[in-house]
Amino acid sequence: MTDSPALTAAQAALAAEYAAVYGYGVVGARVAEDRAKEAREAYEAHRARRDAMRRAVRDLGGTPAAAAAAYALPFPVPDEDAAVRLAAELENRVAAVYADLVPAARGGLRTEAAAALREAAVRAVRWRGTGVAFPGLAERTSPTARP
Repeated sequence: MTDSPALTAAQAALAAEYAAVYGYGVVGARVAEDRAKEAREAYEAHRARRDAMRRAVRDLGGTPAAAAAAYALPFPVPDEDAAVRLAAELENRVAAVYADLVPAARGGLRTEAAAALREAAVRAVRWRGTGVAFPGLAERTSPTARP
């Protein structure tokens, strides 16, 4: 049996949540105290979404993929500035997978995917300090697409 588009997109969202949970461990270790609460809240939000996506994958008839032992970061994170950039990047990546899940899903999963997309977009703005016109769409959030 082949995976449905919803199951494939849900597995991708689960993978992104695993990576976000891992990445926020790095962010939390590098941000200054004034942003530590924000990092902890994001970490907990992604843990909750991870658990919800594991359930969604099972509900769609799939077996949730396991988390990797470690994840490659998109760039070195030696200091607070890099940690803040990493947090924004994690949120951009999460928003992108939920942007794919929204049109693939139906019912409650679609509603949850839209909420997750919105939450990731808001967190990205908070970390980055600026917004994008179409959160989750790679061509609109890539560094080369910005003026």
